[in-house]
Amino acid sequence: MGRFKMHSLISKDKGFYKKVTSIAIPIALQGLITNGVNMMDTIMVGAIGQTQLSAVSLANQFITIFHIFCMGIGMGASVLVARYYGMRDSSSLKKTVAIMLRLCLALSLLFSVATAVIPELIMKIYTVEADIIAYGVRYLKYSVASYALLGLSLTCTIVLRNVDQVKLPLYTSIGIFFVNVGANYIFIFGKCGMPRMDVAGAALGTLIARIFEFCVICGYLFFKDTKIAFRIKDLFMLVGALWKEYIRISIPVLVSDGILALGNNSVAMVIGRLGESFVAANAVTAVTQQLSSVMTQGFSQAGAIVTGYTLGEGDKKKAQEQGYAFLGIGFVFGIVAAGIIMLISSPMIAAYNLSEQTQEIARQLMLSISIIVVFQATNSIMTKGVLRGGGDTKVLMLADNIFLWIASIPLGILAGLVFHFPAFWIYFALKIDQVLKAFWCVIRLRSGKWIKKIRSDDEIEKCVKN
Repeated sequence: MGRFKMHSLISKDKGFYKKVTSIAIPIALQGLITNGVNMMDTIMVGAIGQTQLSAVSLANQFITIFHIFCMGIGMGASVLVARYYGMRDSSSLKKTVAIMLRLCLALSLLFSVATAVIPELIMKIYTVEADIIAYGVRYLKYSVASYALLGLSLTCTIVLRNVDQVKLPLYTSIGIFFVNVGANYIFIFGKCGMPRMDVAGAALGTLIARIFEFCVICGYLFFKDTKIAFRIKDLFMLVGALWKEYIRISIPVLVSDGILALGNNSVAMVIGRLGESFVAANAVTAVTQQLSSVMTQGFSQAGAIVTGYTLGEGDKKKAQEQGYAFLGIGFVFGIVAAGIIMLISSPMIAAYNLSEQTQEIARQLMLSISIIVVFQATNSIMTKGVLRGGGDTKVLMLADNIFLWIASIPLGILAGLVFHFPAFWIYFALKIDQVLKAFWCVIRLRSGKWIKKIRSDDEIEKCVKN
């Protein structure tokens, strides 16, 4: 199990790629549309001014913490959902969803209160420039109500994907695109008789889109879906000893993604102190990177789902072989993403109202990202997909944060704030964890130690009684 040759990176199972693609493509298309919404937000706000663009970009860093925490809750639950779905254990499946939604609602309340009470303090974490802080506060105040909507829609979407419901989230994201872009146009620029709201209009447009998304996704799960058959009353169901298994498998994912979110915000804090031009350039390049990596995101989640199904059926050897195939997929998509970035970088930069200095920084960041993304795609499909689907969540928690906190953040601070290296090297230092993690993933996959046993609700109860 420990050794593999290059041909091991290509699966001999013809049905494997068909199954993976059927899951990954709708997820990737949804990601493409979501990133398209983000790009339109950035372009519309950027049309107002560079200061407003920087403010919205930094304010969204705090919202991104919440987003990543919810991803942790949802992806942690998905490890159990995929495994229980493969085991055909409907009772454990519903209890897992109930625990997930309770955690999501508690987290939403916490972030809503913080955003409502201390928006200025939140902005001061990221920048010291008064104009950016003022615009950021306006944006955050209109975002208070969006947390619960975003959190519930996001986690429910992840759960639906794990039971082969991938088309509804895709169709919903298409609707979100038109709702969000239309609302942004009306409220940012003051069209159709509405007042011009600038950055507040962007936040209001996003809130309207979140309401639409919540009604469709959560409405379907709570009232229509039959595969999980979860209803609102089930939110209050007794979950018994399954809490222990959820904590053992899912909480490390939440902790890992949560600490990772704080780490990424530390990176944003470094960037925020490199000046308005660097912040604006990073906002532009981040959208480009997201657009180029949507396929990787789709196949990452497909990796977790397929691995969970396979292990739920009890076939460890097949899961290991699939892991090598996913490793090959990650490398290929990394190369493709790098090529896309190089092709679209110039027109993307030209689409924004940026100063000459900001454009030059953006060009350097694009070049740096095109190298980093090869390694990022490879490790993303492994860490967020295969290894996580295998239940290796505790080790992943350690690996994610060791590489970030011991390598990326210290080197980024030295490169940007101490030695004042060119933008290319600052960004490369800030993202060096992606390179290191890619090599570590290969070692972990070869070991076979990433495959963990997950117990059902009945098995846990028997252990408790004994």
